[in-house]
Amino acid sequence: SAPCEGEVCLPLLFTDRSLASIPMPAPGPARPAPPSGRDRSAVTLREVAERAGVSMITVSRAINTPQQVSERTRERVQEAVSALGYVPNLVAGGLRSARSHVVTALVPTLTGPLFGEMVQALTDALELRGFQVMVGQVGYARSREDALLRAIVGRRPDGIVLTGVMHSPEGRRLLRASGIPVVETWDFTDTPIDMLVGLRHEELGAAVCEHLVARGRRRLALLSGGDERAARRAQGFAAAAARRGLGPPAVRLGKSPTTHADGRAGLAALLADVPDIDAVFCSSDMLALGVLTETRARGISVPQQLAVVGFGDLDFAETVTPALSTVRIHGTRMGQTAAGWIADRAEGKAVAQPVVDIGFSIVGRGSS
Repeated sequence: SAPCEGEVCLPLLFTDRSLASIPMPAPGPARPAPPSGRDRSAVTLREVAERAGVSMITVSRAINTPQQVSERTRERVQEAVSALGYVPNLVAGGLRSARSHVVTALVPTLTGPLFGEMVQALTDALELRGFQVMVGQVGYARSREDALLRAIVGRRPDGIVLTGVMHSPEGRRLLRASGIPVVETWDFTDTPIDMLVGLRHEELGAAVCEHLVARGRRRLALLSGGDERAARRAQGFAAAAARRGLGPPAVRLGKSPTTHADGRAGLAALLADVPDIDAVFCSSDMLALGVLTETRARGISVPQQLAVVGFGDLDFAETVTPALSTVRIHGTRMGQTAAGWIADRAEGKAVAQPVVDIGFSIVGRGSS
């Protein structure tokens, strides 16, 4: 847990696969969010004891050696723990002055390159401030996210960076009660847990639709993965098409993470249903690459017959033929911003502007 000195810091990796058995308390009333601009304090053992109406040593026994207390006492303590979102400090024994010099970043997948730019920028910027980064995979389904967060919070990192915003009431209560600086990224909400640097995916989808309409496209299609952010891009895309008086886009939904093979199969399915589409917006560059491969196999001219737009601006987007039009997300700035906020908060400094809409850029190339 010590900061790196004189050596290269590499992110530590873990997944949620070994954490499925971690018990989670039943939901309770949410603890009020702290005022903006103030550091949040962790829920203490004393607060749990006061709520349960027992001593602190009884709370400690109920948590660590439950066989030493009565069933009724365990229930009262568990109810207080759940209501307050308390998580025992597994590292520092409850000493708030302890610093782990570790920041945890949670991403949907470790196999795809989309989130790598942000994680690398986060790691590099935090290394300069004396912190290591531990990267965790949460997947695109949220079924185990709360259990993973409980395991992380119990080890008291100096900060937590989330990909996307936290929707689970239990997860939000847990993070707010922990007192740990939290940055939500890659998404946007009017009710962040703490700090947020992200983008509005509905606006992004609408902007891609306008990009295609401006180039004379009228029979639009969507090829999308199944995650929430892709779904919001699709909603924005369809809403913009409706405002333009166009028919609903043809839609093919799949799973996330998306693959090259999904792109080929997805375009084949779209063309079987709606043979005359003249543009397709893909929820990832990998899907778009599969689409380009399928068009070549079918002798479909891009962009003359079919325009293609991806998402992510991955390394190959500029070098494929034709060069792929796509949406660029400013991952380096996102990671650097999150790193600066967490390091400042860990050092007791205030964050003047804890919510930033980082926006996006449409990169028009040969495929559209």
